[in-house]
Amino acid sequence: MAAGGALALLQAGATVAFAWALSTLVVGLIAGEPPVGASTIVLVLLAAASVRALSGWLWEWLGSAGAMRVKAELRDALLTRLEDRTGRRGVTTARAATLLGPGLDALDEYFGRYLPQLVLTAIATPVLVVAVWTADWVSGLILVIVLPLIPVFMALIGLATEVVQRRQWDRLQALSRGFLEVLGGLSTLMVFGRAERQSRRIRTVTDEYRSSTMKVLRVTFLSGFTLELAGSLSVALVAVSIGLRLVAGDMAFAPGLFVLILAPDVFLPIRNVGAAFHSATAGLEASRDALDLLEDRPTSASGLRTDAAASVDADRGAADAGEGLRVRDLVVVRDGTPVCAPLELDAARGEFVALVGASGSGKSSVLAAMLGFADRTGELELDGVALGAGTRRLVAWAGQAPQLVEGTIAENIRLGSEDADPDLLARAVAVGGVDLDASTRLGPSGAGLSGGQAQRVAVARAVHRALATDAPLVLLDEPTSALDPERERTMAVALRDLARSGRIVLVTTHRGGLGDAADRVVRLREAVRA
Repeated sequence: MAAGGALALLQAGATVAFAWALSTLVVGLIAGEPPVGASTIVLVLLAAASVRALSGWLWEWLGSAGAMRVKAELRDALLTRLEDRTGRRGVTTARAATLLGPGLDALDEYFGRYLPQLVLTAIATPVLVVAVWTADWVSGLILVIVLPLIPVFMALIGLATEVVQRRQWDRLQALSRGFLEVLGGLSTLMVFGRAERQSRRIRTVTDEYRSSTMKVLRVTFLSGFTLELAGSLSVALVAVSIGLRLVAGDMAFAPGLFVLILAPDVFLPIRNVGAAFHSATAGLEASRDALDLLEDRPTSASGLRTDAAASVDADRGAADAGEGLRVRDLVVVRDGTPVCAPLELDAARGEFVALVGASGSGKSSVLAAMLGFADRTGELELDGVALGAGTRRLVAWAGQAPQLVEGTIAENIRLGSEDADPDLLARAVAVGGVDLDASTRLGPSGAGLSGGQAQRVAVARAVHRALATDAPLVLLDEPTSALDPERERTMAVALRDLARSGRIVLVTTHRGGLGDAADRVVRLREAVRA
């Protein structure tokens, strides 16, 4: 800060010296008599120009160095926070990636340009106004009157800029979140035939982000034009006043020329502040988000609940909320057509629920809606938090198709939770009824297993995920369709015990074994079609 103040004073002094030397030389040349000490004045002119250029370069260097240091410290603090388990809760991958990447990079403009220009304005502008007042008090009075008007315009324009910039920042986060969600669930989306629909979704979010960016640019250009117009009109007032007095003979040429040379430089710092502010607004939004994360404040500046807030509430679980799974008037819609009758369901932690119904009644579609893979209407909440694409980490699930990968059985079961406690593997294997050596290697798509064996491995993987991530909801779609009655009864007992550990286990089935072991059977009816 001290170095910045010294540079600001040096630049202001060099500007005044440059204006004095130039006006003195011009007045002497017009009078036809070289001024006394002309060579010295030329040296002062050259020295002042050199000092201005050097101080301007030093300002840029100090600003860039400061921005890099602040970004590094913020990035380290954020990474430390995210590495901590409590800090990582409630922070989506999209939010972290956007903030650590383009968000913090946007601070270059704020710390590299805006803050240095603000310091320069606060120090250099008063010095230049005093110099003008000393040469011509009338021009100094005009500057004192018109200068405060520019910050007023900046404040009014800044309010509008902040609103559109906040929207753009939210759009950028939505775009990142949508892309990462689709990328992470691409294989599942392909299984459900929803990949093309998700590409349309990303295209829509991209268009919204492009539209918000154009709004920001429009406001920036208009505000820049307004500030330039205000500065130009202010300089014109000074110039007209000096011209009229020169014509009337009420003012000498030397001080008038000195003021005319210096007047644009009086307004230059404050105009640069306005321009830098609009470039730095993205950095302001990123810094607010970073500070909110560091201070563990899960709401946005606008007061709206963010994804982080919803995630934190969801992580609190039933121990705090005590609400469990709540479904009201749930209707799954595909291509504008309902595929099931409205579903009403309440399930508490520790409950094992079987969802039954005829083929085509929409059982799988209901699970897809809970995972955010299918459009739906109605209310769908887990512990008071709306279920959907953004809450899949609260759910462990296995679909009808096992979707295994090449590798060992253990690697398939631990997929996505490789760093979990090794003891969880044995528990998951027991619940899934996997009776094969966990080190058995599978071929592509799980080649080497029968349909029933692959199904048990898939169930074990869902159980392992639930245990490793403490997911409160386990969804299993027809988990025993390829099993014999004895194995089905064994798995049913194991799933009921899994529910007793504090989870909600919801299975779809058309067989009696799971229904007999479930705490409750909910029948799903087909949609009534006109």
